[in-house]
Amino acid sequence: MSGCGSSDSAPAPGRDVTVIGSGEVQGTPDTLNSDLGVEVTAPDVSTAISTASTKAKAVIDAMVAAGAKREDIRTTGVSVQPQYGPDQTITAYRSSNTVHVAVRDLTKASAILGAATQAGGNDTRVDSVSFALDDNSKLLADARARAFADAKSRAEQYAVLSGLKLGTVKTIHETSSGDTTPSPSLHKQAAVPDIPLEPGTQTVAFNVTVTWNLD
Repeated sequence: MSGCGSSDSAPAPGRDVTVIGSGEVQGTPDTLNSDLGVEVTAPDVSTAISTASTKAKAVIDAMVAAGAKREDIRTTGVSVQPQYGPDQTITAYRSSNTVHVAVRDLTKASAILGAATQAGGNDTRVDSVSFALDDNSKLLADARARAFADAKSRAEQYAVLSGLKLGTVKTIHETSSGDTTPSPSLHKQAAVPDIPLEPGTQTVAFNVTVTWNLD
């Protein structure tokens, strides 16, 4: 009896190619977000809070009259702090009342902010203004499609260079970089009769890593 060795060889490793594709699209923001309010100083707590509340209401009413929707305005902060003199005694109280407003009709944005600053007078504080895309699902879909098309084009080139053909997709991993273009911003500390605003554009970008079989 003679021994027999196995003639089976190890299976050849699978052939594949992994590439990274990128895609981005630009869109015009359709919403303005602003944080603003009033800040007043008075000799006692009651007067400080009462004055700030009255002026904050005037600011809110003015924005609504200028075209903002009341349901898009929400209070974000109310505070009162003592102010001290050189001898560390309390000399006054400073009270602030801030709100966040989302303006979904950009044609009214300048008028709304202008009305707010006029209603609040010199006590107005506009902390920030930024633009956003309320619904960027279409941009995300377009950026995703462009990223995949870019990845496939690269993979097909590698397949040709290797003398092979592109097969089926094995894995897909995506990364969204979101809005890559900074929104314009505005910081003011005084009443302004008219505020020019330019929404500019925002970029939504995707990176996708795809692995294909090579036949």
